[in-house]
Amino acid sequence: MRNPVFGGVIAVLGVIALVLVYSSAYIVSQTQQALVLRLGDPLAPVTTPGLHWKVPFIDSVVYIDNRILDLENPQQEVIAADQKRLVVDAFARYRITNPLRFYQSVGTVQGANSRLSTVLNSALRRVLGENTFTSVLRDQREALMRQIGEQVNREAANFGITVVDVRIRRADLPEANSQAVFQRMQTERQREAAEIRAQGNEAAQRLRARADREVTIVVAEANSKGEQLRGEGDAERNRIFADAYQRDPDFFAFYRSMQAYEASMKSSDTRMLLAPDSNFFRFFQNPTGVPAAGAPVAVPAAGN
Repeated sequence: MRNPVFGGVIAVLGVIALVLVYSSAYIVSQTQQALVLRLGDPLAPVTTPGLHWKVPFIDSVVYIDNRILDLENPQQEVIAADQKRLVVDAFARYRITNPLRFYQSVGTVQGANSRLSTVLNSALRRVLGENTFTSVLRDQREALMRQIGEQVNREAANFGITVVDVRIRRADLPEANSQAVFQRMQTERQREAAEIRAQGNEAAQRLRARADREVTIVVAEANSKGEQLRGEGDAERNRIFADAYQRDPDFFAFYRSMQAYEASMKSSDTRMLLAPDSNFFRFFQNPTGVPAAGAPVAVPAAGN
């Protein structure tokens, strides 16, 4: 029969062995790198993912992120080279490339963000302060961001950090200055619009005056041509009347008398005070129109 004491010792030794193995092993994931501390003193960093070993109860492991980290910098006011105030909103992306230096200088990601934010603000003030408002907003923005990134990266190397990218998300005038600029731009656009309208009105008046002058000329020429044609028509009519009178004076006298009767008796209230034997009614007294002996004969003039 086995000794119970021996079995108990074996069990205790097994538990101790498990504890030692568990305390000696640690795992580094793909997104991490590890720094082993032996009694508080850091050893060589471990950057290879997988299972690793350490001295139990003596060594401790500090895990450091291996991914690209974000630094969101708060907005700040920067004075450009042309003395214009700018509200700048920038951010940075960085990676911990030297875990030992990182641990010794800043210790944690929060400490790194605090130190790196100070460095980024200083670089922003230096670089943007040497350039004009227009350069920051439009002309050299890409080059300025590269220059800021280089300066931040040089100082971040002291913290075991490599800056991947620095970007200016927004650079604009303060709210009060923006309103003044917008009002000045609005006034300028209104002035340009008023000037363009004035030029348009002047051109319109010029065109209207030219058109009115051309209309007057055309109407005058048309009136002149019309009067000329009327004169020629009247002359032709008088010639035809005179020719007709010369061919048959009696028929012409009869025709003109009929026209006179028609014109004088159109209205329903026509009143004429004439002697019955007057020359006007000669065709009523004698259809031939030949006046009686001794009566005067009225010969109508041609064209009346």
